[in-house]
Amino acid sequence: MPQYRYKGLNRKREEIEGIVEAEADSAAGDILLERGFTITEVKEIRKDLDLLSLLNMLLGRVSKKDLAIMLRQLSILVSAAIPLVQALRMLSEQTAKEKLRRALTEIASEVDGGSKLSSAFARFPKIFSEYFINMVRSGETTGRLDEVLTYLAEQQEKDYDLQGKVIGAISYPIFIICVMVLVGFAMMTFVLPKMLEMFKQFGPDIKLPWTTRLLITTSDFMNTYWWLVILGFIGAVIGIMFLVRTHQGKLFLDRFKLSIPIFGLLFKNIAIVRFSRGFGTILVGGVTIPMGLRIVRNIMGNSVFEDLIDETIHEVEDGNSISSAFGRSKVIPKMVTHMIAVGEQTGRLDDVLKKITEFYVREVNMTIETTLSMVEPAIMVLLGVAVGVLVSGILLPMYSLSSQM
Repeated sequence: MPQYRYKGLNRKREEIEGIVEAEADSAAGDILLERGFTITEVKEIRKDLDLLSLLNMLLGRVSKKDLAIMLRQLSILVSAAIPLVQALRMLSEQTAKEKLRRALTEIASEVDGGSKLSSAFARFPKIFSEYFINMVRSGETTGRLDEVLTYLAEQQEKDYDLQGKVIGAISYPIFIICVMVLVGFAMMTFVLPKMLEMFKQFGPDIKLPWTTRLLITTSDFMNTYWWLVILGFIGAVIGIMFLVRTHQGKLFLDRFKLSIPIFGLLFKNIAIVRFSRGFGTILVGGVTIPMGLRIVRNIMGNSVFEDLIDETIHEVEDGNSISSAFGRSKVIPKMVTHMIAVGEQTGRLDDVLKKITEFYVREVNMTIETTLSMVEPAIMVLLGVAVGVLVSGILLPMYSLSSQM
């Protein structure tokens, strides 16, 4: 959508300028008039599609780290009694991420025109989640916006740290496996055929070891049908992409993720941390339990837990407790269910959720450390087996041939 730079006066007759997105300049003028601005100039921002702008569009996603930094700075500025509009404009000027900078510029204009901060954030759902917006709205309602922003900043930083640890735990084995597959494919296609050709020339007169026969069969298949292997890989990737677009497909993959040894436990504990931390934060903000469950559902990232929360919402609306739905689930540990039941009975559910978060964050950290300590030996064993098959498949028939000569 085209962007327009405008200048004018706000309701207080103060000079303002900013950027607004609209279909046309007339639509931009209508939007600004609705905000109560008196516009003196509206000019479309025209940009040449050079390499830099193209890369900016492709890589301009606002990450958790960008949001964490922005939230921390905004909470500090608001706590220092700096007017909200001024704080937003200060952030927009110093933010390096172009997408976030434009959003902050327009949010500042919205707030300057009389909109609430939560309503202005809601215009950018790809940057600010429903969870984020509702927390800001609760801060505006209770008059504790600075506290809520500080709390959100802390939670965003914790989420970013946790995400970084998880990525670090799974990226190393994935990278090693991918390299092994590529090297194996290259050897089977280009290197081994020439080495194994001499064994084929002896025909049935010599009995080759099973490892050599396996290498010859695999190499012949790779040489003849290498295009089929590549197409099969591309087809599998496209198939998975289409599969995750359906609820049943995503549910199947998420169940599979939870069943993977070691990593399944890690993914389950991460989901519990997301639920307890997010739901606890929402309850502190004064949101009702059914609404809080609906909001936290959108940040789970796992269909198994999303379906469980949907079931829990129906239970709560029918007058039952959260623990009653959790107690029937196989993915929720009994300890979590008992602790939530105690929190509901004592009226201290937010404190209990905080304790659950602290416990499972430690569990996630321990699982990550254990995983990292086990991955390297496992990869070494896998490499050893692969090298052993390769060496035995080439050297054994050589010894056999030399003994027969």
